[in-house]
Amino acid sequence: MFSAQFGLSIYARVLHFLQQLFGRRTAAGPGTATWQPARHSTPQQARKHAAWVADKVYRNWLGPYYKAYHLRKGGAGGRRGLRVELLREPGRQGALLYYDDSIGPGNFRHLYELLSERVAALGYHRACHDQRRRQHAQHHETTYKQLFKPNPTDCAESGRCNQRYGLITLDLVGVNDQPFFIRLTHNPVQESCFTQAHSFEDLLAALLDEPAADAETEARVAAYWA
Repeated sequence: MFSAQFGLSIYARVLHFLQQLFGRRTAAGPGTATWQPARHSTPQQARKHAAWVADKVYRNWLGPYYKAYHLRKGGAGGRRGLRVELLREPGRQGALLYYDDSIGPGNFRHLYELLSERVAALGYHRACHDQRRRQHAQHHETTYKQLFKPNPTDCAESGRCNQRYGLITLDLVGVNDQPFFIRLTHNPVQESCFTQAHSFEDLLAALLDEPAADAETEARVAAYWA
């Protein structure tokens, strides 16, 4: 059976791979912003987020983002509705969920936090949660980055480590203190000791596929706007 100690040794084998993709910056040149641990939510912010989740305000946008992704993937994405861009790199797939003025900054931050909670509920633990602020000539950019790793568990059929959806990163990027987009990516680990990762489409379905908001839920948007 797969033990916790064996799981840790497997993760050590891909440590260099992780550091290349998501490692914290250990050195920086003059004027270059570095990653710092992200600030924790205050008790008041945590209570407000819990109320937002209980009110299911997220149903106003999760389903529409999910639909927009598939429309974009099929080449039918238009100018109306929420905007999504596809991300494809060697070994990595993802999507940008762009902020829309109809959402409100507060609701968008709650969406980001909800997605992190849903990733953890899929059998993941958060390996890092950092933030960085960079000053440019005409604007400043703030990025919050979270890296999630699957909990070390074995696959009953193969005995290999179950990597679920692979490594998952979740970023929130803002410009001039206003939200810009949420970036969600997954990186399957290409090691024989891991099971094959589920697809990015499966990950999106687990995170975004929600019933549409009813009129009562739509009316709650304003309460969490700021």
